Amino acid sequence: MKQQKAVAFEKILMEAVDEGLLMLGESGRDVVYFRLRHSYALSKEDVPAHPEIFVECLEKIFGSGSRVIEKAIIKSLYSKLGLEYVEKKNFDFLECLNEAKTQLKKFELKV
Repeated sequence: MKQQKAVAFEKILMEAVDEGLLMLGESGRDVVYFRLRHSYALSKEDVPAHPEIFVECLEKIFGSGSRVIEKAIIKSLYSKLGLEYVEKKNFDFLECLNEAKTQLKKFELKV
């Protein structure tokens, strides 16, 4: 059961990543995935297992502008999971991912 939920979370995260990257247009999204594949040996399906590498790739390509893309991904993820996203002063993609997982676990315990 836990594994099914983890797989579902990974699928939703991949969808959120896809949607967030679409702010760059389809060709821009494809460039990010190309860079992931060729510079980091990571496919888009590997992003949920290695989000830190994905963030590093975005930062290499876009510098500090990567934060805008990361926030769009996180907002999409929270929306898909039915969670409320509250923006914080010091945004951190990996921290937000972990918070989403924690909130989901808390919700599951209540149900």
